[in-house]
Amino acid sequence: MNLCARSAVYRAAAAASVALGGATMLGAQALPGVLGLSVAHGTLKNTARPTPEITAQVDSLDRLIAAATRLGRTAELRRLYAHANALLNRRAWTAETEYAASLVIRTGEQVVDPARRWLFRVEQIYAPRIELARPLTARAFLRQRVPNAPLTTPMVPVKEIGAFDGVARDLRESPLLVEADLAGVPDGTYNVAVEVSDSGRVIGTAALNVVVRNGLDASIARLEAAAAKVGEPVRSDLRFPIDRLRNVNLSRIGLGTFNVARDFAAAESLLTAVNRNRDPWLGRTGDLKRHYLLAAAGEVMPYRLYVPSTYSPSRPMPLIVALHGLGGTEDSFFEAYGRKLPELAEQRGYIVVAPLGYRTDGAYGVQLGLRAIDPAGVRARDLSEQDVYQALEQVRAFYKVDPQRIYLMGHSMGAIGTWALAAKTPQMWTALGAFAGLGAAETAAAMKALPHYVVHGDADATVNVVGSRSMVAALKAVGAELVYIEVPGGNHNNVVEPHLPAMFDFFEKYKTRPAPRP
Repeated sequence: MNLCARSAVYRAAAAASVALGGATMLGAQALPGVLGLSVAHGTLKNTARPTPEITAQVDSLDRLIAAATRLGRTAELRRLYAHANALLNRRAWTAETEYAASLVIRTGEQVVDPARRWLFRVEQIYAPRIELARPLTARAFLRQRVPNAPLTTPMVPVKEIGAFDGVARDLRESPLLVEADLAGVPDGTYNVAVEVSDSGRVIGTAALNVVVRNGLDASIARLEAAAAKVGEPVRSDLRFPIDRLRNVNLSRIGLGTFNVARDFAAAESLLTAVNRNRDPWLGRTGDLKRHYLLAAAGEVMPYRLYVPSTYSPSRPMPLIVALHGLGGTEDSFFEAYGRKLPELAEQRGYIVVAPLGYRTDGAYGVQLGLRAIDPAGVRARDLSEQDVYQALEQVRAFYKVDPQRIYLMGHSMGAIGTWALAAKTPQMWTALGAFAGLGAAETAAAMKALPHYVVHGDADATVNVVGSRSMVAALKAVGAELVYIEVPGGNHNNVVEPHLPAMFDFFEKYKTRPAPRP
């Protein structure tokens, strides 16, 4: 079912604001998706309070954005969004700033073993209008954030990589190739920066986050060898950091979705248990990260899991499936929102599973923007939906879950996904929780037997409160049970944490899967 085509609410969301749920790391090689750029731009327009002159300029750029979107001209979209957002932030858009925004760093290895030389190149996304009369120069260096310092604090230089003459004026045709020696650099996250200059004047800086990990190649070899000798799901647990690293290096996903030190350490810890012929998961409760092979994607998918300390295989437990917002990951509901969800799960005796949804912008099967004509977007959308159901089945296979008490909830894009998935498979769920989302009114009848707990802030600049209002009205019209809380002055994010305890209270009222209603 094409929800975007059939719903004015979804069309408005795709055009203006959908579901922002996470931040992009500085200099991520996998560039922010167009959907994320669109949402960030819509949010900025709703909060920037531009002058009439700037509004007129941005409106003109928005028309060009719409045309470039229809034609699939992604590079041009990135230029237009950069231009519009500079205006909204009251920054001058000059030939130099346009040139600077065009620069990117590409590499086949974003996680680097310093035992080998590291290759990268400086390129351009689009052709800027700047006039350059002579070859350029460049300086490359490694830098790092000061620990615990504010993000606005300048990074500290760590190592000079090199200086280069005769740099091409058109880096699309002739990228700058750099071979870096990182020997002696300790493990950690760094930022490689390349300053491009015209006659000594810096006209742009390309930057990319990289992770240095000594012994990376040996660790990969150990895990691969061990994974070849065991079955699922432990094979996927061992292979996850290798698979994730491959996809980061292929620019399929951003480095920010991957905690290199943590995920390799977790796999190595499992390897120790495997080598001792022990089940690494037997009897474990608490905050867990597990994995499985999503065969349709050919990738290992992570899911975050909370199992209360009171869990016993002899007694079924209720389960909540939690869907993150745009830009978030399977970690979002465990590490954001005051870490309230796992805390409440322990107190109330609920298992919680949070899938990735294939990609940070997968949208759980919902068509957002123009994905109907974007093959990669269609594939991501479909695999995102599959990932939710398969993560759920993984948990049901390994833990004693009460089949009458399986709840679905989400924030932002996750709330959109909650209503979309529940409309497709209402028989699977006991009750729903939707925070700062929107839905298609024509799907309300499919969910009329399900109880709904809905929260939205009336000052939400990312997903307008009309999204929940419209869906609530449609649900009331078909006789659905629901609680709707509209928070005066509430924004897109601050309405979630305070209302999670009440969501659990709401779920506690419904301990049997509702029967279908005619």
